[in-house]
Amino acid sequence: MGTWDIGPFDNDTAADFSGELDEAPEGEREAVIRRALLSAIDTRDDLDSDIAAEAVAAAALVCAQCPQGEPVTTPYGPDLPVPRLPDDLRELALRALDRVVTEPSELLELWSETDEAGPWRETIARLRTPLLPPPPA
Repeated sequence: MGTWDIGPFDNDTAADFSGELDEAPEGEREAVIRRALLSAIDTRDDLDSDIAAEAVAAAALVCAQCPQGEPVTTPYGPDLPVPRLPDDLRELALRALDRVVTEPSELLELWSETDEAGPWRETIARLRTPLLPPPPA
């Protein structure tokens, strides 16, 4: 996997995922995002780095639609607008991110072997925060 930075779209796999999303008809883009999240969640054995990278990118798109979510402004993200996503994707995005940082995860292992492991984990944590359910009143 070619990686150039710690952001959700700063690798070849996530950039390819953006292209796949742009090529999908507008009515199928939600399903592409859902599939990426579920692929990570449903992996019980070693989570492949490509599946994990797609899940992180998909989670970033869900996060961008949350209050306090960071907008996706990178040129490696989707060029076409992402339709309004249903709220149930927030929980799936949270679960997918949790799976990415839970062993066995190839992406976690790859980042753990670099000097950027801490900043990468901080990126994942920033994505998680807007996805969390509000505290009970």
